[in-house]
Amino acid sequence: MSTDLIDPFGRTVEYVRLSVTDRCDLRCFYCLPGDYRDFSEPEEWLTFAEIERVIGAFVSLGVRRVRITGGEPLVRKNLPELAGNLARIPGLLDLSLSTNAVGLTRQAEALRTAGIRRINVSLDSLRAECFKQITKGNLDKVINGLMTAKHSGFSPIKINMVVMHGINDDEVEDMVEFCIEHDFTLRLIETMPMGDTGRSASSNYVDLQEVKARLAQRYELIPGVMPGGGPARYVQVAGTNLRIGFITPISQHFCETCNRVRLAVDGTLYLCLGQDHKFEFRPLLRNGISDAGLQDAVQHAITLKPERHEFRERPQQIARFMSMTGG
Repeated sequence: MSTDLIDPFGRTVEYVRLSVTDRCDLRCFYCLPGDYRDFSEPEEWLTFAEIERVIGAFVSLGVRRVRITGGEPLVRKNLPELAGNLARIPGLLDLSLSTNAVGLTRQAEALRTAGIRRINVSLDSLRAECFKQITKGNLDKVINGLMTAKHSGFSPIKINMVVMHGINDDEVEDMVEFCIEHDFTLRLIETMPMGDTGRSASSNYVDLQEVKARLAQRYELIPGVMPGGGPARYVQVAGTNLRIGFITPISQHFCETCNRVRLAVDGTLYLCLGQDHKFEFRPLLRNGISDAGLQDAVQHAITLKPERHEFRERPQQIARFMSMTGG
């Protein structure tokens, strides 16, 4: 059996983004409607044992990176237990976490003990009122969780900022200075037309090539690199340790180097963030599929991966919210 997962376009898939819940304790307007309650029921979620089997099959076939996502993963009960079990899978080299940091004050130490070493934190504003406008949440809780994670030894800590015209695009330089001060990495992200909320937010779209040019007028930007399997293109601010990543699915898509798939909490494998190609693992798991059969299913699923998204050409195509897919 092949030890690499190669899609129909010659790309090696070595990275799985694993959603452990579609629920979230914030309501970022570009992700979920404020009154949204149509979440999947817990009996539809993969159990920890089922998750471990699927991830084990992926790792046996060459996947080396797994990122735990949501919704907000910290709302899933006993997450450190799952993280510890995943970290012990032979061959898995990198286990990371994406979070809004609200729950990190309580869980940071346990998650690091379990085997997570690096985290991404969604933080779109450093102004309390703007943060509340975007998320309906409390900025202090996020900052407290973020600082707890820093003191617990997570490294690197990456700040994910979705840049939106007229909302927070005037804060990019402030976020740069914040990340320099705390030795965080900054990743700037373009809005994507995912579901009705994402399409509405697209009216606030900012081309990050313009932001990069603006930053270059204030800072000396030199080529930079960061470990990890994601799509960000990095520069470094000269004279500092700060690396700034630009995630540009609209202005400069990165489909030709896509190395990832997304496993939703209900066992649906999404082969592309911007397409509907998918494969269902939950029925196979609950009908008693063997480990060998599960490996065959993983290999077949990868053959369904499309060449690229069509966010520009067909922005109405994706009806599901981002939280349903896994960030």
